[in-house]
Amino acid sequence: MPVFRDDDSRRVDLELTALPRGSAVSEVAHRMTSLIADGTFAPGTRLPPERALAESLGVGRSAVREALAALEILGLVSVRPGSGTYVRDSMSELLPTTLSWGLMLSAGHTAQLSEVRGALEVQAAVQAAERIEDGDLARLRAHLEVMEANTGDLQAFIEADAAFHRQLADAAGNDVMAQLLQTVRSLLRVWVERGLQSAEQAGEACREHRAVYEAVAAHDGDAARSAMVRHMRTAGDRVEHTEPRSGSSLAV
Repeated sequence: MPVFRDDDSRRVDLELTALPRGSAVSEVAHRMTSLIADGTFAPGTRLPPERALAESLGVGRSAVREALAALEILGLVSVRPGSGTYVRDSMSELLPTTLSWGLMLSAGHTAQLSEVRGALEVQAAVQAAERIEDGDLARLRAHLEVMEANTGDLQAFIEADAAFHRQLADAAGNDVMAQLLQTVRSLLRVWVERGLQSAEQAGEACREHRAVYEAVAAHDGDAARSAMVRHMRTAGDRVEHTEPRSGSSLAV
């Protein structure tokens, strides 16, 4: 399997050409996804380092770093500290096509995807209220407590928020729905993170999550539905009014 060394610039140039000006993060991610999907970078391949990718694609290293982080979230690559970034050995044959579409989402499509996520999250909350077991409930509460303790640390808050929703989907007892939700959340992640910009917004989200938790803990499906609908409405509003960063009009 091909392995790219730091000084293997000739081989990198054969596979990667400069991107059009202004394409930035989403185009880097899209180019890398295409190369993985068509087998140019086979499973197990170590990708070129950030510096080589940035030079070949004609973008800044920060754009490459953010694109690779998105591909890791989406399950296409894995990062091995001290070794590099590798194409994962296994993935669904349909995943690259799905991700290629998702990586090119316009703002309008992102709003529609947010609606899909909302419907799935509501159903997950209802089913979790009906099926959750003590262990899952304890883990759900732990994620909520981490959120409440970190309204001033938005990165820690976002991670706990995502863990809360994953736990809720797991407790719903439907693996297909949980996987669909994970894919949708991954595609929306950058928009969601940019939509949460203050401790006040984090506090509001905490109150919404607390209402969901209490309804689920009470095994009250109707209350869980209402609480998640309210949360998804405000979360959707934040995504809808989020402006992409300069140089990247597309979300990953």
